[in-house]
Amino acid sequence: MNKNYYDILQVNKNASPEIIEKAYKTLAKKYHPDLQPEENKKKSEEILKEINEAYEILSDSEKKQAYDASLAKQEEQTSYTENSTSHATKTNTTYTSRPSKSELYKRQQEVLRQQQIQQERLYQDQLRREQELAYQEQIEQARQKAYHDAYIQDLKNRGYKIRYKKSLKDYITSFVSLIITLLILFLLWQIPFIRNFFMNLYDENPIIHTTVDIFIRICDIF
Repeated sequence: MNKNYYDILQVNKNASPEIIEKAYKTLAKKYHPDLQPEENKKKSEEILKEINEAYEILSDSEKKQAYDASLAKQEEQTSYTENSTSHATKTNTTYTSRPSKSELYKRQQEVLRQQQIQQERLYQDQLRREQELAYQEQIEQARQKAYHDAYIQDLKNRGYKIRYKKSLKDYITSFVSLIITLLILFLLWQIPFIRNFFMNLYDENPIIHTTVDIFIRICDIF
């Protein structure tokens, strides 16, 4: 197994399914043949084929588990071969003396330090990729919103009336607002000088008097 699907999708082995999906969508869009110059179409098709193959394996939990096991076995064999070669080389080398405990301790510390540096590098690379994916997603959302707003504005310029379908949340919000408004009016009506003010306004203004009477009659009918 020569292909490393994680490297193809440019993600870490511990990447979540969401990160893998984002990476796939970004790379698939980047290398889509229709978006490439004519001279790069064939190469893009090959790259896109590998990207699709990698996503097919890593997006399926069972296939990913089998692939991870195979990849771990391959890495173990590679590590064993390297260690065997290194051991054979060291065996053929003549040493005048064995390293002291302090030297062994220093070597162990250096190995640990290199491992920590490698882990930190992998973490930073993963963080950078996630930030790039999030940034590209924000750009895509902003682009889609701009297209939508331009389309709506074009319809308005042509004389169309735009009606938005209200969701259940919108109806609930309107109902709650109405209840709050009525509650506030009821509380204000309980204040004597405000009630007297509106009563005087009702008695002295014929238009308001007539309007209120009509409204009361309609309410009585229903």
